[in-house]
Amino acid sequence: MDRQSTHTALQTIAVVGLGTMGTGIAEVLTRAGREVIGIDTSETAARACVTALEASTARAVAKGRLTEQERADVLARLRTFTDLQAAVHADLVIEVVPEDYALKSQVFTALDAIVRPGTILATGTNALSVTRLAAESQHPERVLGLHFFNPAPAMKLVEVVSSVLTAPPAVEAVTALARDLGKEPVAVGDRPGFVADGLLFGYLNQAAAMYESKYASREDIDAAMRLGCGLPMGPLALLDLIGVDTARTVLEAMYASSGDRLHAPAPVLGHLAEAGLTGRKAGRGFYTYEAPGSAVVVRDAQTPLDDARLAEGRPVSSVGVAGSGTMASGIAQVFAQAGFDVVLAARSQEKADAAKAAIATSLHRAVAKGRLTEEAAAQTLARITPAGSLEAFAEVDLAVEAVAEDLAVKQELFQTLDKVCKPGAVLATTTSSLPVVACARATSRPQDVIGMHFFNPAPAMKLVEVVRTVLTADDVHATVREVCTRIRKHPVDCGDRAGFIVNALLFPYLNNAIKMVEQHYASLDDIDAAMKLGGGYPMGPFELLDVVGLDVSLAIEKVLHKEFRDPGLAPSPLLEHLVAAGCLGRKTGRGFREYARR
Repeated sequence: MDRQSTHTALQTIAVVGLGTMGTGIAEVLTRAGREVIGIDTSETAARACVTALEASTARAVAKGRLTEQERADVLARLRTFTDLQAAVHADLVIEVVPEDYALKSQVFTALDAIVRPGTILATGTNALSVTRLAAESQHPERVLGLHFFNPAPAMKLVEVVSSVLTAPPAVEAVTALARDLGKEPVAVGDRPGFVADGLLFGYLNQAAAMYESKYASREDIDAAMRLGCGLPMGPLALLDLIGVDTARTVLEAMYASSGDRLHAPAPVLGHLAEAGLTGRKAGRGFYTYEAPGSAVVVRDAQTPLDDARLAEGRPVSSVGVAGSGTMASGIAQVFAQAGFDVVLAARSQEKADAAKAAIATSLHRAVAKGRLTEEAAAQTLARITPAGSLEAFAEVDLAVEAVAEDLAVKQELFQTLDKVCKPGAVLATTTSSLPVVACARATSRPQDVIGMHFFNPAPAMKLVEVVRTVLTADDVHATVREVCTRIRKHPVDCGDRAGFIVNALLFPYLNNAIKMVEQHYASLDDIDAAMKLGGGYPMGPFELLDVVGLDVSLAIEKVLHKEFRDPGLAPSPLLEHLVAAGCLGRKTGRGFREYARR
């Protein structure tokens, strides 16, 4: 292909398929000054595309982002047709018809007979083989993937997908176009899901399977991932937005390619799709909506009752927190700020005093930022009593353990709590990966033991995973739920199994990101960019791994693999090698990336 012409000629662009995505792409292109030929066999879809552009540009004028003249120019750049022949003068054709291989192949075959030999043909697929579509074309060198994300006007990521047959000038041309549109292009190879969806859909699939197993409610799964990971939407709500049938199609393609059982669609996706319960577009999927296409969730048979009473909880006015690290200090601060009297016990009085000093520093920062008054900070600090021994827990109503993530250490501590705490005291562990029941069995009162998994930093993070064992008493569960409300945290109920909700969904996703790098499919930077820009994640997977600590991540992945025995959960060898080399992330100055020593 002629290098010069491909860079300068992408001025007239045809968009084939004017559904939600095609309409969004057409808007992006017209606003960027391109002449757009919108094509759909449905006259209704073509009219809807024009109406949508009229509405969005009118809103832009009302907000002062466009002038009336600029709006008129944008609208004039869009022409719609119902015949594919209209693409004859296009420099680039972007196909975004439904995710059906036969249909896409039919479109590409027809385009071969219509457009000029130098016209670039792009498919918007995220699940089907770009290489296969290219191989069946008369000019495979001009065929590539151009995967926008929904909603196209807002989402910054565009994945530029090359097959082994794609000519480099074609890739350069559409990459330059993406940048000109104000997007962030990421170059990827041809495999189902590419980068962003390749990681995202595995995570969504596991969430669907978690819900199907009745491990946690749909509301708790979604709240856990929003509040625990800072995601804009929970996985089940996102599946409803994407479309349950679409997700199933993508996963089928991923599984056919990878053979990884984690990509085999959860049966519930098939059941919902076959029943026509495909998500928001149908008015019902995992949730029920006000009407087809509506985003408003309405109550249904699975919605928890607001006034549903658990068992009567036990009274709690004083709390013991065992530990002296960041997590223990943060949890002690949370309880003290909520008005509880707190005993903060460490292995020595010096360590306990240092932990209280760390809380004082944290409170001073909050005062400096205007989040807390001097008086409230002083009152909070006054409620915390540092102690050098667990003997100080004799009268507490709730004892919370936040020591090292080592089962032997925790079991020894629970044996001590069993001896020193009064009858009826609730004993809680903050473990993120160890079996709560193993801590409970170290006591003579396993019915009083429960998990309270806080997230770091505890004062800022709203989520607490409340973990019941098969031995936990109903009133103990009720007590901890009530306490979470009093400390202004959002409790989600979990059973006692590895990873609970958040880590069981988060760490396989992180592990799969490492495998992508291991297989030389994409770079660290491209994967991080793809997940932040395409998935709405606050941090890319490699940024997050380096913050969490590679040793901590490896330990959690080993626990998950041991619990579920799924080969797809086996820790990536690259992660194991980095940990063995002492590259543990930010705390050591090097993990997946290098960091300046402080």
